[in-house]
Amino acid sequence: MFVELLRKNKVVAGVLAFIRVYIGYQWMTAGFGKITGGEFDAGGFLQGAVAGAAGDHPAVQGWWAAFLEAVAIPNAGLFTFLVMWGEFLVGIALILGIFTNFAALMGITMNFAFLFSGTVSTNAQMVLLTIFLLVAGYNAGKFGLDRWVIPFLKAHTPKQIRKHKEVAAA
Repeated sequence: MFVELLRKNKVVAGVLAFIRVYIGYQWMTAGFGKITGGEFDAGGFLQGAVAGAAGDHPAVQGWWAAFLEAVAIPNAGLFTFLVMWGEFLVGIALILGIFTNFAALMGITMNFAFLFSGTVSTNAQMVLLTIFLLVAGYNAGKFGLDRWVIPFLKAHTPKQIRKHKEVAAA
């Protein structure tokens, strides 16, 4: 019943638009600050997260620290680029309400990566709010560009792809 309300109610769509713009603004400003600041380097953050896995009460789980050491730290330049532009683009997409579900999914993925790395900050709050956007589905972007983009894409998707998606969803 609650999920139905999130997915179909126009008043809830308006509330979700405010939540979406708030989260989008948070992401956009964080990414913009990193892009224009010129000093952001994910390498230091990643090293600190790995160091947080040591001790009696580690803030970072061993499996995540192993991933960071094996994958993220050797590719710190790539992760620096992905974090800066990922935050900025997720923010823009959420503010505009375009590809809202995908943007929310990418945002919550970054939030979880930051949480796994031992950074609490506003990430837990953003995860909670983003869950509402994801559960609401299309309704979260109803008062945004998704209102026109999603129907356009559905109308211009080849029938074979639509039929395959319908069969897969059943």
